[in-house]
Amino acid sequence: MFAVNPTTPVKSNIAGDRRLRSITGAGDNGMNRKRTYVRLRERGSVRAAISREDKAVESSVPVQRKEVNKSLISPSPSSSSSGGIDVRAVVTIRKKMKEKLTEKVEDQWEFFVNGIGRGIQIQLISEELDPVTKSGKRVESCVRGWLPKPSNNLHIVEYAANFTVPSDFGCPGAVLVTNLHGKEFYLLEIVIHGFDKGPIFFLANTWIHSRKDNPESRIIFRNQAYLPSQTPRGLKDLRREDLLSIRGNGKGERKPHDRIYDYDVYNDLGNPEKDDLARPVIGGEKRPYPRRCRTGRPPSKSDTHSETRIEKPHPVYVPRDETFEEIKQNTFSAGRLKALLHNLIPSLAATLSNSDIPFSCFTDIDKLYTDGFYLKDDEQNEGRRFPIGGDFMKQVLSVKERLFKYEVPAIIRRDRFAWLRDNEFARQCLAGVNPVNIELLKEFPILSKLDPEVYGPPESAITKELIEQEINGMSVEKAIKEKRLFLLDFHDILLPFVDKINSLPGRKSYASRTVLFCTNRDVLKPIAIELSLPPSPSSPRNKRVYTHGHDATTHWIWKLAKAHVCSNDAGVHQLVNHWLKTHACMEPYIIATHRQLSSMHPIYMLLHPHMRYTLEINALARQSLINGGGIIEASFSPGKYALELSSAAYKSWRFDLEALPADLLRRGMAVEDPTMPSGVKLVIEDYPYATDGLLIWSAIKEWVESYVEHYYSEPNSVTTDNELQAWWDEIKNKGHPDKKNEPWWPKLNTKEDLSGILTSMIWVASGQHAAINFGQYPFGGYVPNRPTLMRKLIPQENSHDYEKFMLNPQNTFLSSLPTQLQATKVMAVQDTLSTHSADEEYLGQVNPLHAHWTNDHEILESLNKFSSRLQEIEEIINRRNKDIRLKNRSGAGVPPYELLLPSSGPGVTGRGIPNSISI
Repeated sequence: MFAVNPTTPVKSNIAGDRRLRSITGAGDNGMNRKRTYVRLRERGSVRAAISREDKAVESSVPVQRKEVNKSLISPSPSSSSSGGIDVRAVVTIRKKMKEKLTEKVEDQWEFFVNGIGRGIQIQLISEELDPVTKSGKRVESCVRGWLPKPSNNLHIVEYAANFTVPSDFGCPGAVLVTNLHGKEFYLLEIVIHGFDKGPIFFLANTWIHSRKDNPESRIIFRNQAYLPSQTPRGLKDLRREDLLSIRGNGKGERKPHDRIYDYDVYNDLGNPEKDDLARPVIGGEKRPYPRRCRTGRPPSKSDTHSETRIEKPHPVYVPRDETFEEIKQNTFSAGRLKALLHNLIPSLAATLSNSDIPFSCFTDIDKLYTDGFYLKDDEQNEGRRFPIGGDFMKQVLSVKERLFKYEVPAIIRRDRFAWLRDNEFARQCLAGVNPVNIELLKEFPILSKLDPEVYGPPESAITKELIEQEINGMSVEKAIKEKRLFLLDFHDILLPFVDKINSLPGRKSYASRTVLFCTNRDVLKPIAIELSLPPSPSSPRNKRVYTHGHDATTHWIWKLAKAHVCSNDAGVHQLVNHWLKTHACMEPYIIATHRQLSSMHPIYMLLHPHMRYTLEINALARQSLINGGGIIEASFSPGKYALELSSAAYKSWRFDLEALPADLLRRGMAVEDPTMPSGVKLVIEDYPYATDGLLIWSAIKEWVESYVEHYYSEPNSVTTDNELQAWWDEIKNKGHPDKKNEPWWPKLNTKEDLSGILTSMIWVASGQHAAINFGQYPFGGYVPNRPTLMRKLIPQENSHDYEKFMLNPQNTFLSSLPTQLQATKVMAVQDTLSTHSADEEYLGQVNPLHAHWTNDHEILESLNKFSSRLQEIEEIINRRNKDIRLKNRSGAGVPPYELLLPSSGPGVTGRGIPNSISI
C-alpha cells in the first residue's frame, strides 16, 4: 500500500483554510464526544458540524474493531533529535450494500483516486497550542491505497494516511476531513495509531459531503466529553463555530447535503392549490403546537403562510445524518409499499369491487389473514409503474404472490372472540395499545369543562342511580372512596369536533365517556357508556347512556356503543398520545440538542442515541400520514380535522406531567409512596403498562442520575453551563413557543433538575413510545376490536335504520365499521408502524460500531449496570406474564403484556424498546 508521510504540511485545498487554522489549531485536551463527528456547512466561514452517531451501520454489516487503550493520553514525546513521531490514521468507509452498475464503476474510480492521494485529505489537529499561531498544532496528509490487511466485510473499505508529527505535538484532539470526490461518502471512524498509549478513536458514523457541495471541511473530535468551561483552549473557538454552523441563518431552502437544524410551524401539511387539500397552519396562538424542523421551501402561491408541498417519491429535507440507513430504508419501504398501494389502487384485489364496500360478514375479515389479496392484471400493470416498488414489486407481480396477506393479529390469535367480551374491553384500557387514558373517578357528578353556553349543561347524563344499579347497590360515595370507579373520558376533547366530523362523508362520531368498575376480584369492567352529540334546538341535552343489558337487543346496542368508544380511543391514541406527545413533542428537543449542545457536551452524548431517525420518520409522516388527504385523514374519524384536534389537545399538554409517575398521579392511577422505588404506589396493582413502565422508568432514572452526577459534581456546575442553559431556554422559547410562558416548566438549577428533565425525555423517546406504538397491529389489526372510524350513528327506535338493525344486527354492526378498503389501508399502516427494523438499537444496548463512544470507564460501568438492570427487568416481566393471579396479562386466550420487554428481534413482534422514536 502507498501512504504519504509528509514532514511538512501538504497545501490545503480547503476554502477558508487560513481561518480554519486559527480556530482549529488550538489544542484540545478534551476531545469530542460519544459517537460524534463533525461536518461543516455554512459557506464563507468555517463551521464544524456535529455529525451524529445516529447512523449506526446495519447489524448485518459487522466491522472488526481494534482494541482501544482505555486511557487516551498524550504520547511520551520523542527527543528533538528523533525528527518526530510516525503515526498512521486508519480511515474506515462504508459502501452501499446494494449498488447499481454505474455506482460500482464510480467506486473503482474512487479507489483509484484515493489510491493516488487525490480523494480524501486529512488534517490532524493537536490539543497543544502552537505558540506562534495560537491555534492547535497540525499536520496534513492524504489517504492512499488500501491497508495491507483488507476489511473482513465487502461493504467496508479501509484507507490509511501516514503522518510525521513533531515530538512535542501532543495528543490529537480533532481530525479535519476534506472530501475531494464529486459525491459524498459515509465515514465510519478514524483511528490514529502510533502514539505510546495506544490507538485514539475518532468515531464518525456520518456522511462527509463533497467539496463541490460545500467547500468547508468536516471536523471529527475524539471520544472525550467536556463541559463548556472545561473545553481545552485550543477547541473553544472550534466548539463555538461548530454550533453556529448547525444553527444556520434561518434563510433559504435547505439542500439535501445540509445539516442545518432550525424551527418552523406545521405549514406543510396541506396543498392550498387544491381546495379539498388546503389545511390551516398548525402552530401559533390560534392553533398551538410544537415546532418541527425547518425545510425552507418557498411559500405556496395560493397561501403565502403555507409551504409548497413536496410529494413522493421526492424526499422532505432533514439534516443529512438524520436520514434512514440502508437497512432501515429497505424495511420501511417494504411496509410503506403496502400502505401506498392501498391508497393508490382503490380496487386492490379481486375480492374487492370497484366501489368501497363494507364487510358483509366476519368471514370477509378472516379472509384478510387466510386468503390475502391478488392483484388484477390492470393493477399489476399500474403497480409496475409505481415509482418506489422496485425489484421487490416486480418479483411479487411476476409470480402473482399474495402481497397483501396479513398476519393474524395477536388479539385474536389465541381467542377469536375475546374482543366481544366486556372484560377484554376493560383489560385493554390497562394492557392495550392505549393504556394512558384511563383515570380514577374522583368526584361525582361527572362534569365537563367546556363552555355551557356553547355545549350545553356540563353534567354527564350518567346518574348516581344508574351506577349504583350496575355495581350491585354499592353507593357511589363508597366506590369513589375505595377507588373502584374509573373513567375513560373523550368528551371534552372530541365534542367541539363532532359536528365537523359528522359532516364528512362516511363519518359518524360521538364524544364518549365510559365508567368502569373494579370488582371484588380486582377485575375491571365497563358499566356505562355515555355518547354525546352537540346540543341542538330540538335536543339541548343531546346525550344518551348505554349499559350492557340482559337481552339480545341491548347486547347488540352495547356492542355498537363500545365500538364508538374504541373509535374515539383509536383517534385520541393516534393523534394525541402517539403522534403529538411522542413524535411531535420530541422533535424540538432534538433540534435544540443539536443547535445548543456541542457534540462534545456530555448531555449531547447521553441524548444522542435517543434522537436516531426521529426527524426522518416525522418528515415522512408529514408527507404521507398526517398530511391533507393522507392515511390518517382517510382512515381515522377526525378526517381533515385530525391535526386541529391534535392542536386542541396540545393546549393541555405539560412537560412536567410527561414523567410516568407524574402522569399516573395526575390520572389518579397512583398515589405518592416514598417507600417505593418510583415514589408511587398503583391504585390497580394489575396494571401491566404501569407496573412494567415503572420498572423501566426507575432504571432510566438511575442511569441518568449516575451520569449527571459524574459530570456535574461541582456546585453550581449546572447553572454555569452556558450551553445547557441555552438548550433548555431554546426548548421552551423556540421549540414549544406557544407554551413558553407556562409556570409549570421545570427549573434547571440543580443536577436533580437536570436528571428529572433528561429522564422524562429519554422515557418518552423509548419506553413511552414503545408502549403505545408497537401494539398497533397486534391490537388494531383486527378491525372489530379497534375500529379507527365509525360510519353510522347508533340507530334509534322508530327509525328505518332501527328496523334494519332489528332484522340483521350483525349487518348493522359491520356496516358501521370501516369499509374493506379503509380497513386494509389502516392495517397496512399499522403493520408498518409496528415493525422493528433489522438495524434497531434497543434501550441499554450499544451498537458494536459504537463500542468506543466514550473513553470514560466510570460512565461505561454505569451503562453496563443499566444494561444488566434491563435484562433483569425482562426476566421480571416474563415471570409476571406467567403469573395466573395477574388476570390482565395471563389466562385462557389472554395475550401476555410484552410491549415493555426491552429487547426484540426484527418485524412485528409486539415487544422491544428502541432507544429512539424510529418508526
